[in-house]
Amino acid sequence: MTGEENLNPFAVAMAQFDRAALYLDLDDGLRELLKTPKRQLIVSIPVKMDDGSLRVFEGYRVQHNVARGPGKGGIRYHPDVTLDEVKALAMWMTWKCATVNLPYGGAKGGVRVNPKELSRGELERLTRRYATEIAPLIGPDRDIPAPDVYTDAQTMAWIMDTISMFKGHTELGVVTGKPVELGGSHGRQEATARGCQFVIREACRTLGLSLSGATVVVQGFGNAGSNVARFLHEDGARIIALSDSKGGIYNPHGIDPEAALAHKARTGALQGLPDTEAITNEELLELPCDILVPAALENQITRRNADRVRARLIAEAANGPTTPDADDILFERGIMVVPDILANAGGVSVSYFEWVQDQYGFFWSEDEVRHHLERIMTSAFHEVRATAERYRVDLRRGAYILAIGRVAEATRVRGIFP
Repeated sequence: MTGEENLNPFAVAMAQFDRAALYLDLDDGLRELLKTPKRQLIVSIPVKMDDGSLRVFEGYRVQHNVARGPGKGGIRYHPDVTLDEVKALAMWMTWKCATVNLPYGGAKGGVRVNPKELSRGELERLTRRYATEIAPLIGPDRDIPAPDVYTDAQTMAWIMDTISMFKGHTELGVVTGKPVELGGSHGRQEATARGCQFVIREACRTLGLSLSGATVVVQGFGNAGSNVARFLHEDGARIIALSDSKGGIYNPHGIDPEAALAHKARTGALQGLPDTEAITNEELLELPCDILVPAALENQITRRNADRVRARLIAEAANGPTTPDADDILFERGIMVVPDILANAGGVSVSYFEWVQDQYGFFWSEDEVRHHLERIMTSAFHEVRATAERYRVDLRRGAYILAIGRVAEATRVRGIFP
């Protein structure tokens, strides 16, 4: 490997596509079509601030592919959001939905903003104006947003209400991840983590690794990371390290995730939890452990540090945490990586359940949601593993081969209009 590693998210997504597409019989035109985003919308979002001033933010909505159904993908609020990042995330959503065989295409949205600097009123006004600007693209049969980084059920409620005002009637299915009181699904809040737990269980069985007593490191302590830590702790695993954006904590004898949650709620950070020592996020990734769960942002495991990762199993609760070069290093070293488009597909799977429930006005219990989610995630893991074994590749390439094949076939059958 020579030269600088390209960490641009869209370049990474394109490279991952190209590496898998080599195994499929795709002509050049179809390959180009599958790589190219269908629509890219950039909008200006003027917001009146609490002090009476006016600020203008930039927002995006990208639909990568809708051959298999409506676009599906979250909306993130982050100061570092770029169009290339949103394009990459939309592309990953296409493959994620196809990997777990949902009738969706891939989409994503984002606003370049630091939501921590805004009041609740300012966030609401920003959200409603952003929803208005992307309204021509979204709808239950066209493109269905959901929460992502620094957005939540309240954000989705504001979007649903805004679109409903334009429609003149309540449009529950325009977004997912809503509060249960507004057509949300039971189990949606923990869905990403629960799905990750299910595939980790299957991966451990494949490796002959007992989850009870296994050592676990979780990078990122937001919704996905904190819940994965809780669920694996309930399975008997020993959580030895956790981190958030301010740094990490380590205790080789184990950390109680509930105590860590309470400490963070009280102090605003994980560091300082009694009986733990402070470590950096970089050090955390290189700790010896059985299971490593990257649940933060992109490009955490790269060519620079992949040879120092000492986990037996990596389950990507975040989107894009491992680069293609790092994938090669980890595969050569015998480390199993359950890729993001499989490991964190629990969120979009339960979003699909919510959309179905909204469409029919018939809602499921949490036990029913969990049962259906486990079935989808377990089945998808074994399909991906079988594909990887057939082509003698790692699980990421196996997932991409499976997903790209499904989208390519849908495109072939539909044909090109006109």
